[in-house]
Amino acid sequence: MPGRVIKVKRAEKLGLLERLYVPMIAKGLLVTARHFFRNLRGFITGKNRTDFVVQFPEERIDYPDAFRGMPVLVQLENGEPRCVACGLCEFACPTDCISIVAGELPDSGIERYPEAFDIDMSRCMFCGLCEEACPEEAIVMSREVEISTFTRDAMLYRKADLLVPENLLKRRLDFLRGEYEREDAPSQSG
Repeated sequence: MPGRVIKVKRAEKLGLLERLYVPMIAKGLLVTARHFFRNLRGFITGKNRTDFVVQFPEERIDYPDAFRGMPVLVQLENGEPRCVACGLCEFACPTDCISIVAGELPDSGIERYPEAFDIDMSRCMFCGLCEEACPEEAIVMSREVEISTFTRDAMLYRKADLLVPENLLKRRLDFLRGEYEREDAPSQSG
């Protein structure tokens, strides 16, 4: 049996109070008052507090591992980016805020590297598609969200501004490897 049939009374006559939504307004006010007085009692006594308040500059919350802040480049121990300038992140970006100029290294295990890697943060929407497209785990979403500036030009982040050492991004990289069931980082041999 798929379910029971419920007949809806569409032609039912509503009283004056019901047409003015007075019972629903009163019910909403009661719910609001209940939460207000419960939180007020917890604030005064200090017990059973149910509110969540963060005094922002002094207190910080710990974001979950899946949190996506601004994209940054992973920096290797030698100071170079892990990026091989394949251009997949640039192609995957829906807002076209990433621009890469590729260069070649003749005597290295990595054949290509980014001569220029720019991200226009005023256009970035923190979607994480660049991070998903990168086969080398070279661009990841950091926990940094406080990037406000007074000028639009200051929102253009160059390669030197985007480089973050790998040990500072360990938590995000471990999360990504767990999501994709990887044991270790992609190899850097060419």
